[in-house]
Amino acid sequence: MLQNYNKTAIFVTLIPIFTTFAVMISKQTIDKIFSTIRVEEIVGEYVQLKRAGSNFKGLSPFHEEKSPSFIVSPSKQIWKDFSTGKGGTAISFLMEIENFTYPEALRHAAKKYGIEIEEDKREFSEEAKIAQSERDLLYKIHEVANEFFQNILWESEEGRSIGLSYFRERELKDDIIRKFQLGYSPEKKNAFTEFALEKGYTKEVLEKSGLSIFPENSPGGIDRFRERVIFPIHSFSGRVLGFGARILKSNVKTAKYLNSPETEIYHKSNVLYGLNQSKQAISRKNVCLLVEGYMDVISLHLSGIENVVASSGTSLTTEQIKLIKRLTENVTILFDGDNAGIKASFRSIDMLLTEGMNIRVLLFPEGDDPDSFARKHPQEYVEKFIENEATDFIDFKAEILLKDAGNDPIKKAEAIRNIVKSVSFVQNALKKEIYLKEVSAKFGLSEQSLFNELDVQRQITENQNQRVQQKEQKPAKLEVVPKPELEVDSVQFNIFHQENKLINLMMMFGDVVLHRTNEEKQEYEITVIEEILHHFEEENYEFQIEINQKIIESIKEGIGNEELRSGNFFLKMMDENITHKVADALMIPNELSDWTTRNIFPPNIGDFVSTEVEADILIHKYYYIHFMIKKITQELEQYRDTDQQKYFENIKKIMMLTEFSKHIIDKLGWSPVTKSPIKF
Repeated sequence: MLQNYNKTAIFVTLIPIFTTFAVMISKQTIDKIFSTIRVEEIVGEYVQLKRAGSNFKGLSPFHEEKSPSFIVSPSKQIWKDFSTGKGGTAISFLMEIENFTYPEALRHAAKKYGIEIEEDKREFSEEAKIAQSERDLLYKIHEVANEFFQNILWESEEGRSIGLSYFRERELKDDIIRKFQLGYSPEKKNAFTEFALEKGYTKEVLEKSGLSIFPENSPGGIDRFRERVIFPIHSFSGRVLGFGARILKSNVKTAKYLNSPETEIYHKSNVLYGLNQSKQAISRKNVCLLVEGYMDVISLHLSGIENVVASSGTSLTTEQIKLIKRLTENVTILFDGDNAGIKASFRSIDMLLTEGMNIRVLLFPEGDDPDSFARKHPQEYVEKFIENEATDFIDFKAEILLKDAGNDPIKKAEAIRNIVKSVSFVQNALKKEIYLKEVSAKFGLSEQSLFNELDVQRQITENQNQRVQQKEQKPAKLEVVPKPELEVDSVQFNIFHQENKLINLMMMFGDVVLHRTNEEKQEYEITVIEEILHHFEEENYEFQIEINQKIIESIKEGIGNEELRSGNFFLKMMDENITHKVADALMIPNELSDWTTRNIFPPNIGDFVSTEVEADILIHKYYYIHFMIKKITQELEQYRDTDQQKYFENIKKIMMLTEFSKHIIDKLGWSPVTKSPIKF
């Protein structure tokens, strides 16, 4: 808990480009974006949310967990991840999950909701306008390339006669071609490279993107994907990260499919083809169909089956599985009937089980793959075939392995051992036991012998993991261990805690009007913000947490402009630490539970805000007094022998502050420390 206080004092330093882009979007547009977007809709594209009272609940996308601690509040338009402490608005969620900058997140949200971006009319230097980071340029050049390839496909004679003809031969309709943004790269060896250079992009950017190659004997560059149909590869949010490309000529000695190389923005192990187009259907149907190729995904979409993604020829990775798990825990793997690599897929099954996924497997009839099968049959037939013919991983492995084993008892035993090995990867103990009972019934084996084998497999796995860890560990070096930093003591903790509490009250109830009476018994009205701010100024209080100081400065600036700045104002700021802090204030841990389902009706937050503000200000005074007493006490020793007058002045200060703290306790009627009556 103390670590969280340290974190709140750290500011994110945003590089100049972020500020440049942020001010280029007008304030009116930013206000329109925040008033239009729905946090539950944006978060719902990444996290499988379930209704929990007035909120939504789901598993954290940032942290492995079994019980959901991720809350989305439609009424407050914020989210909070109680497992990691992160929280904020829909915009801060996009920044966190997609690694967007603030302006990138705003533009993405604006595009999703059809909001036109208005640029700020103030003058900006040319240098500021063109300043972009390397990642920004890589994203931009991929957008440019994507538009170029699509334009060639639809507008050029070569694109229509070769690329478009190929897609139509595969029975793809125009709306599907446009949905997946399919394109064509022409025969001319440097058509795109020449186009991009003319647009002002450098050779360095084109090389880093992997779109162009610049060999010594070809100074004009060569297009990596020339003479191929193009399949753009999108991120979860829809940004183009790279491309897959298929050559159409059969007499050329080169790879049939060619993918973008690894770049700063494209890591094939972190991407699933079609996820951007399929994520809503996966979440809605609560199952993900996993196939191998681009055309498998596209053909299933064409037939109306949209909850499908492809690993694009790479072995399934843990990162890819986690992308799916954001949306569903149910996966059905679709295999070609004559797929020679089926046995190699066993590793993927074990990985899926390790990540807690529920797996079914389907083998299409020999000679068919998902692409051809979907084109042969109507949607309803394909859906029923998948539903009825898919089996669990035990039946699937048994069918494959026992076919090879024949009547050989040794091979049969090895096949069963292989199946039990997969069961050992199941994380849930109840599921594991049910699977073993299924294996027992299927093969007529005792459950005890299978549990014994399970223990053997578990021990083998643990030993393998231990060897890997030992191999990865570097030899220990003799190092001077620094002294641990001094821990925050109870006095500091109390003042940190109460300072945060007052700031949170300002965020939650800043514009609430309180009715107070002055010393002359005259009634007056004051807002929560003004009363707490008056307390801080009256005490000449020095803020212990830097981010709170920043919030107070902004509140003072707002008052100077006759504006009360509370929670909603700070949610629109581009400082992620502030949006997280405001989310902490607005989303309390109680929201993890819906108490009304148990006929428990606690008071609503804010029912007693007037007395709460008054009491919390007094408690803060009490803690601040003891904080000052501690500081003065620490100074005493240095004056004992050098400055007797200063020494006794400090003694008097401590006595006076101690007496003042007693008056506060009398006023509260209880101790802020023990929450019970206190006697002196």
